[in-house]
Amino acid sequence: MAAVTTNAKLEPHGVSEDNALAVYARSASSKNLKVKDRKLRSQVRRTDQKYRDAAKSAKATELLLQEDAGYLEAEGMERTYKFRQEDLKDNVDVTTALKGFELQLKNFGPYEIDYTRNGRKLLLGGRKGHISAFDFREGTIDTELHLNETVRDVKYLHNDQFFAVAQKKYVYIYDKSGTEIHCLKKHIEVTNMEFLPYHFLLATVGNAGFLKYQDTSTGDAVSEFRTKSGVITAMTQNPYNAIIHLGHTNGVVSLWSPTSSTPLVRMLSHKGPVRAVAVDRGGNYMATTGADSQLKIWDVRTYKEVHSYYTPTPATSLDISDRGLLGVGWGPHVTVWKDAFKTKQKSPYMTHLNPGSTINDIRFCPFDDLLGLGHDEGFTSLIVPGAGEANFDALEVNPYETLQQRRENEVHGLLNKLKPEMIALDPTFIGQVDPRVTEERKKALTFETTGESDVKAKQYEAKLKPKAKMRGKNSALRRYLRKKSSHVIDERRLRVEAGLKIEKETRQNNLKRKRGLPVDDKKLGPALSRFA
Repeated sequence: MAAVTTNAKLEPHGVSEDNALAVYARSASSKNLKVKDRKLRSQVRRTDQKYRDAAKSAKATELLLQEDAGYLEAEGMERTYKFRQEDLKDNVDVTTALKGFELQLKNFGPYEIDYTRNGRKLLLGGRKGHISAFDFREGTIDTELHLNETVRDVKYLHNDQFFAVAQKKYVYIYDKSGTEIHCLKKHIEVTNMEFLPYHFLLATVGNAGFLKYQDTSTGDAVSEFRTKSGVITAMTQNPYNAIIHLGHTNGVVSLWSPTSSTPLVRMLSHKGPVRAVAVDRGGNYMATTGADSQLKIWDVRTYKEVHSYYTPTPATSLDISDRGLLGVGWGPHVTVWKDAFKTKQKSPYMTHLNPGSTINDIRFCPFDDLLGLGHDEGFTSLIVPGAGEANFDALEVNPYETLQQRRENEVHGLLNKLKPEMIALDPTFIGQVDPRVTEERKKALTFETTGESDVKAKQYEAKLKPKAKMRGKNSALRRYLRKKSSHVIDERRLRVEAGLKIEKETRQNNLKRKRGLPVDDKKLGPALSRFA
């Protein structure tokens, strides 16, 4: 820790105001603010003082935050991947040791798993219809169902009160007690699901190759796109910008948003079908595995491959922890890699063997050093030191929230719900202004202030107004047909034109008779000339 001289001026809690503002300040200083309105000036200064107080408080609480994560450290010739779960349980505290457990459910597997956003609840879904939601810390069960039909995926919604289950034909939404709330009949034969918590959107893909977005707050179907790439084998979301990443059987990974009917990006990742996709919390790196037994790390910012690894058998599941640990499930093995995105590692951080049971799904528990495994014979919770983020934001996601806090967060989440149009590759575009529009406004303002001629101003305004286009009048097809018809002799067209010509002459002769003008009776023919 840096030493502090006795002559230095100390702020409350020993925090320098300049240092605090350099890190946490969110507004400009009001010392040199020149505002004519006294009321507005005082209001701005009070707001600025609140920001300063909040910055100093945030800087002071840094003493309570741990800077280094508690990873495993080996001594001498030892290697961290040689450590077993039994050894870890003997050397950690009792509370942490109890979190490493195993559930033997041999008759209903393989299992899909999912944690809530705060890491308090766990949801299990067996392929043969067994559903269980419970608090694994307290050991209390919320609900347990036997649906007696195929279950392909399970997913918690915005909190632990509701969860979605992709069953044999439709997607069903259940509440905490196991009561069926809704049946999404437009989502047919769904294989993978993802929930966007800030948009309240449930994204699903199925065997038909359609990507569908469902608003769970209003019940409306937002969009539905045909991916045109066959069966979708993998699905995940980018937590940074809420973009959906899909893996296809042709080795392509495509990026989607609910406002675009075509993929934003298409990346050829593997020579065979993509088995699993995972994106880190910062949205900078993506990990993919394929049937070619390769594990590849990609930089999402440049869409280039960073490095790759080979797995003895094709990996079937991937997940990335809050601290950047990469978990890979292949066969009955699970491998955890540390710093896999920075440099190419020579040996894994931890390994685990689940004998006689293939790993189906892996998930890191948020805000905890746990890795959940869903396999053929049930569920296993592994202790992985350094995986969880210890410094959580209680106003964002609180692992220790009360009933009242959960209700308040749900209301605030609905009030602050983001629109699907805000999902883009670069989410910072929302606070930006188009410079071209600014220049046009400046020019219009110059015409008003300088007093230039009204004709020039009207000409400029006419340029800005879009022209009204008549759809279909001058399309490429119509131009082609007009050009083609002008050079083709059609008998039917000649007969129609001759009939129109006779009808026109008849109207002209009738008009001449009314006016008393001479009429050429020969053109009327022998049958009508006698009535002239």
